[in-house]
Amino acid sequence: MISNEILQALQEKKSFAKTNLQGINFSEMDLSGIDFSSTNLIGANLSQTNLSGANLKNADLRGANLSGANLTGANLAESYLFRSNLEGCCLTEAQLEGAKLQLARYDSQTQWVEGFDYRNSGAIGPKANLNGVFLNTANLKNADLRGANLRGAYLSGTDLRGANLEDAALSGANLQGALFTGAYLRKARFIGTELQGVDFRAADLTDANFEQVQNISGADFTKAQGISEETRAMLCSRPGEELGQWNAFTRCNTGDSLGCQARS
Repeated sequence: MISNEILQALQEKKSFAKTNLQGINFSEMDLSGIDFSSTNLIGANLSQTNLSGANLKNADLRGANLSGANLTGANLAESYLFRSNLEGCCLTEAQLEGAKLQLARYDSQTQWVEGFDYRNSGAIGPKANLNGVFLNTANLKNADLRGANLRGAYLSGTDLRGANLEDAALSGANLQGALFTGAYLRKARFIGTELQGVDFRAADLTDANFEQVQNISGADFTKAQGISEETRAMLCSRPGEELGQWNAFTRCNTGDSLGCQARS
């Protein structure tokens, strides 16, 4: 809850430089032009907030929710945006020099500064270059990762339920125990991946490529859609110790989830 003192200062457009505003809910407020330089905004809710022209230089926005926020012309130079939510955010004409964007989430609606190389910034979103990144146990539920490069990434235990990974490159990735329940995985490439204990229940695996997978022990494919007969036959030809392994979370073994016994 925002104090009356803070509300009054916001209305008067006073400076909040170097202030501790951690976790405060500013959703849908007009904060345009206000000085938040070097301010602690960790975990703050700034969704749908008007921050156009605001000074956020060196501000700490780790884990902040900036979804749908208007940051047109804002100064975000040297700001900390680790794991922040930038989905649907407008960043046109913003200053992003030196901004730390590692693991910040964006989507197809995020508007970036013209010419800014967001795909190689460490942020997570469509066509992001995340080759070899460590995302173990990260919460990426419903993330938009269409066409992302996740080759060799570490995604063990990562929550990707409902995520869109259409045409994503996951070759050589470690996906042990990852949750893909209900995920959209059409044309995703799992070549040479580690799939022990992966939860693929109700995922769309149409045209997904599982060539040369390393291990599928305990992977659960129950009600997964779009698996071709050729792919199913290839997966069912894996060693019996893999097909007979139970998924610790879903309590279903891999062979049964693929219908392997019904085919034999």
